[in-house]
Amino acid sequence: MKMVLEGVRNALLRFLKSGKSYEESVKEFIKELQKELIKADVNLRVVLSITRGIKERALKEEPPPGVSRREWLITIVYEELIKLFGGEKSPEIKPPKKPWVILLVGLQGSGKTTTAAKIAYYYKLDGYRVGLVSADTYRPAAYDQLKQLGEKAGIPVYGEPNSKDAIEIARRGVEFFKQKGFDIIIVDTAGRHHKEEDLLKEMREIASKIKPDEVMLVIDASIGQQAYEVARKFHETTPIGTITITKLDGTAKGGGALSAVAVTGATIKFVGTGEKIDELEVFKPPRFVARILGIGDIEGLVEKVRRTKIEFTEKDVEEFLSGKITMRLIYKQLLSLRKMGPLRKILSMIPGLSLKMPFNMDIEAKQAEQKIKKWLAIINSMTYEELNNPEILDRSRIRRIAIGAGVEPSDVKELIKQYQAIKKLAKQLKRRKDLLEKLQFGARI
Repeated sequence: MKMVLEGVRNALLRFLKSGKSYEESVKEFIKELQKELIKADVNLRVVLSITRGIKERALKEEPPPGVSRREWLITIVYEELIKLFGGEKSPEIKPPKKPWVILLVGLQGSGKTTTAAKIAYYYKLDGYRVGLVSADTYRPAAYDQLKQLGEKAGIPVYGEPNSKDAIEIARRGVEFFKQKGFDIIIVDTAGRHHKEEDLLKEMREIASKIKPDEVMLVIDASIGQQAYEVARKFHETTPIGTITITKLDGTAKGGGALSAVAVTGATIKFVGTGEKIDELEVFKPPRFVARILGIGDIEGLVEKVRRTKIEFTEKDVEEFLSGKITMRLIYKQLLSLRKMGPLRKILSMIPGLSLKMPFNMDIEAKQAEQKIKKWLAIINSMTYEELNNPEILDRSRIRRIAIGAGVEPSDVKELIKQYQAIKKLAKQLKRRKDLLEKLQFGARI
């Protein structure tokens, strides 16, 4: 998807900077948008329908007071793309009852077993007791794979490596976790090689035994428009179905898969955005479209921070607001930034920033991540006295710290500059806070 997202952003940037008339700029933008959506494997009929709607609104509708026509076009594109990807409504994530049994089905190679572990980990972070059941008896290494993923995430896995009866394994696994009082039970089943009928048949047989509360289809984003048929049949077979789309980060056909599924009316619940166990997101069309357009996503940034469980104590906040900045606090901030994930992803969530950033940001982000790594090593080489009072860092101390961290003295000096900049910011915030308190006190008098 990355190449396609950048294509749409580039088209928007050209439109915003265009010196041509508004009408001509709109027509050129529509042509470029059509090209990018087709490149993303979105159905041609859908592309023509959505771009026709955007063009009509852009040329006929009047923007609200204070909004330029070019800014208004971005809003129109945003609203129309949200419709394409399923509308404003977000899927229901919290299970309405406990225990909640989820049956996972999918075509061969869709990343279903990895997705089972990702979903389990997602719910574990939300405080649920989650159990995994390995009911894939066709793939020899399926149980071992799920067991390894479960161990990495701290989630128990039920399996019977010597049994070939998938239906009974599923039944006994669900019963095992129910008896132990688990909140959510996820059953991983065998994939089928592009035979939707076989997949649906097994789904019905296992479902009849374990009576799942939710049946989830896992689709690989790379199958593009073919996702439509798979999703349609699945959606018609089970009224309680949800869908997870995997590998959305590495394929240009992700837009095709997403739009194809959305057109069926099926609920897209999660999307996989990478290979790591925490790279799974709730699918929210407004958030997804905001990233496509480069508008940014503060909500996503806040959720990312919350889910990584980065903890700043009240004392940290008080010290920051009082201007008492130490290298310990800087260290916490750097660790927090690393936990949030690749810097490129974080920057893309900040409103307005991704439109302003050059498209070689991946290189710059990598350089920034290397810099953070150096700075952490530098802080680890400091004494307690230096951590608490960075002002004492002179030339000899800087040289000693650089040798200990395996970096150049210039790297240490750069970190000190960052420290001084943050300290200056904290002082400005403190002055504003003090002024606000005085004004509030005066208002009370």
